[in-house]
Amino acid sequence: MQIYSNKGRVKLLLLLVALLIGLSTLYYTDILVKNLSEREKKQIDLYAKGLRFAISSENSGNMNFLFESIIENNNSIPVILADENSKPVSTKNVFVDSTWTEKQKDRYLQKQIEEMKSQYAPIVVDYPGINLKNYIYYKNSKLLTQLKYYPYIQLVAISVFILISYLAFSYSRRSEQDKVWVGMSKETAHQLGTPLSGLMAWAEILKEDERIKNDGIIVEIEKDINRLATITERFSNIGSLPSYKTEDIYELVSNIIDYLKHRVGRNIEFQVVNHLGKVELQINRALFEWVIENITKNAIDAMGGKGKLTITLSIVNKHTVIDITDSGKGIPQNQFKKVFQPGFTTKQRGWGLGLTLVKRIVEEYHQGKIFVKSSEIGRGTTFRIVL
Repeated sequence: MQIYSNKGRVKLLLLLVALLIGLSTLYYTDILVKNLSEREKKQIDLYAKGLRFAISSENSGNMNFLFESIIENNNSIPVILADENSKPVSTKNVFVDSTWTEKQKDRYLQKQIEEMKSQYAPIVVDYPGINLKNYIYYKNSKLLTQLKYYPYIQLVAISVFILISYLAFSYSRRSEQDKVWVGMSKETAHQLGTPLSGLMAWAEILKEDERIKNDGIIVEIEKDINRLATITERFSNIGSLPSYKTEDIYELVSNIIDYLKHRVGRNIEFQVVNHLGKVELQINRALFEWVIENITKNAIDAMGGKGKLTITLSIVNKHTVIDITDSGKGIPQNQFKKVFQPGFTTKQRGWGLGLTLVKRIVEEYHQGKIFVKSSEIGRGTTFRIVL
């Protein structure tokens, strides 16, 4: 429960670790790119020196070494040698389609020169003894370009994998929780069935007793037996497709409040404010009564058994709205969403499942919404149900 209640911090920690790994990867790759880029620049400088040497050298052995070791060994860096007017003289590692015309070829090479200019300043080649200059244009090799973008591709791939894994894990965890809740609910309904049948039989026997036949005790016993039957029906409906009937919302809310009034003490003031008129909706009565009862009991606990509870029914944006307001201790704003999470509770002996089931009944079984509309510490809380 502690891990679950702190899952926001755990997510933040995992995000920070992921960012640290990503930044470390980018930093290390950036160092590799800079080193490789510097190496390629030195190779192009050597290429330029080789051209100067080729013009001035009279030693054929040196020339053979130059072309084999320097110029011909450049199999990766795209290079264009151009004259003073930026007209290409020769190329190396630049793709040129043999079917192109000279005009198409020149246009393509000019575009390549402009692209190379945007990456690196050209290297000037001065030939000794003659008044001639050439310019060497070059850009990153394919390997360097791939290395430059590799960490981003890697981070995207890792992010997608983590997202898919998280969604799969969340779905699996929720499916497992659903199975546990459904199994627990069905077993509870089954366990309640046997003593409930016995209580019904004893109630019928007591009705025949002349001493208490006309006493109000039997009526109250029957009310509680009916209540137990309703609770059993609620647990039976969890995990099953519930049946729906047209119900008057005001009448339903009034009935549940009337029932609770006589069982929570006189220190709680109840008020039901109806701005709806007569509004009927398709709902499951047993389950929806559970919603109102659960929120109401939580409100009574929050008030310490003393205070005012107001239920307001109204129409907002063509939706039926039920606001349940208490005068209790309030809820911190950072816990507005946490109160609906399984396991979250402020009670010493609470299980933290009541509001989770309430949310499930409202949103999954009745396609509505429930949330904390407002709350102020020491002054109270308002839960809103939208149907």
